[in-house]
Amino acid sequence: MACFLIATIPVVGHVFPALPIARRLVERGHKVYWYTGKAFQSTIEKTSAQYIPIIEGLDFSNPSNVPNHLIEERKKLSKLAQFKFDIKHFFIDSAISQVEDLTKLLKEISVDIVLSDFCFLGSAWIYEKGGPPWVSFGTSALPFNSKDTAPYGLGLKPTSSLPGRWRNSFLNWTFDQVLLADISTYIATAKSKIGLPKSHKSFFDSCLSPFLYLQGTVPAFEYPRQDMPSQIQFVGPFLPEPPDSFVPPTWWQELEQNKPVIHVTQGTVATDIKELILPTLEALAGEDLLVVVTMGKESTEDIEFIRKNFQNARVENFIPHFYLLPHTDIMITNGGYNGVHIALANGVPLIAAGQSEDKPEICSRIEWAGVGINLKTSKPQPKQIKAAVNQILKSPVYKQKAQLMKAEIMQYDSAQKSVDLLEQLLINKQLILK
Repeated sequence: MACFLIATIPVVGHVFPALPIARRLVERGHKVYWYTGKAFQSTIEKTSAQYIPIIEGLDFSNPSNVPNHLIEERKKLSKLAQFKFDIKHFFIDSAISQVEDLTKLLKEISVDIVLSDFCFLGSAWIYEKGGPPWVSFGTSALPFNSKDTAPYGLGLKPTSSLPGRWRNSFLNWTFDQVLLADISTYIATAKSKIGLPKSHKSFFDSCLSPFLYLQGTVPAFEYPRQDMPSQIQFVGPFLPEPPDSFVPPTWWQELEQNKPVIHVTQGTVATDIKELILPTLEALAGEDLLVVVTMGKESTEDIEFIRKNFQNARVENFIPHFYLLPHTDIMITNGGYNGVHIALANGVPLIAAGQSEDKPEICSRIEWAGVGINLKTSKPQPKQIKAAVNQILKSPVYKQKAQLMKAEIMQYDSAQKSVDLLEQLLINKQLILK
């Protein structure tokens, strides 16, 4: 039996993907601790892992813990500046307190391997201080520079042609040495505060474990790279396990009617219905189809408004995708990595409209893989959505490619493969190669 410490930033999309891994490790007889935000304690304890709270750092699993001055300062910034602000204040600053907390914890327990999400820098810095080997897992599209890809965040498709590689080289250099140079400097300064030598790695390169990186997708949904780091292993998407119970809403039998079912969701972060939900409802109002809306938050006022004004819409705060997506013909999404993979695991083609955080990269991969349409905006017009829905319903190629993606996904058991690789690392104590 070994001891694993899972460490994740306190955000749903970084915590939930590791739940099946934690449960499988426990089932295999290992001891598992999990360090993250308080809001996830009960969820984590259901896996039989032992929860460890954030003590020194900012636990932003509860949004009210985020200082107002950070919120107000962020609002004034441009898209790129917000991206840099988040990395500095929520990821790099947090890494300093992560090291403080984990240093104290590692004096009390003996840990064989730390497993952390790809934005949790503390595990890398603890290792530099003589701590245990660390493994990172990817909860978004691969963010690492490559001669075959443009910088992460631009949403550009890959190219390995000579002109394309010139483009990639120029853009990667510009991002690393100019636009994001202050991020590398910020990392170096943060490391010096905890007694580590300065380095000039980019943020994302700092997040790549030298031992093993578990990427939560299949090769068909990730850009090919001739210079792919050897420790990156595709383990399949980190799909959620079926919920313990589900009481269907009163309209559930309507899903069995002989008409298309269109599901629209904005996830749990960007929940302003004016961005995607409302334009979708306006686009499809009066059409002979059923629009199923999930809000991603408690929103009585919005739900009442939708029910009153859109006759072909059915809306709930939350419906488990495990039950809804087998009945769905198209999913309209802002591009959350986990939600996209759940749709593809059900063979559901996608319409994507997302431009914040990592969403341009995920939406671009949807288009590149042929499993949906990328609207290339976070605030699409109703006419764009209507045209995309009609295109997918009329052209079988999107459904066919989504079904092929489903077939590839079904070949993977991400929790099983992840645990197998972790146990292999336990034995070898060195880089895992393909």
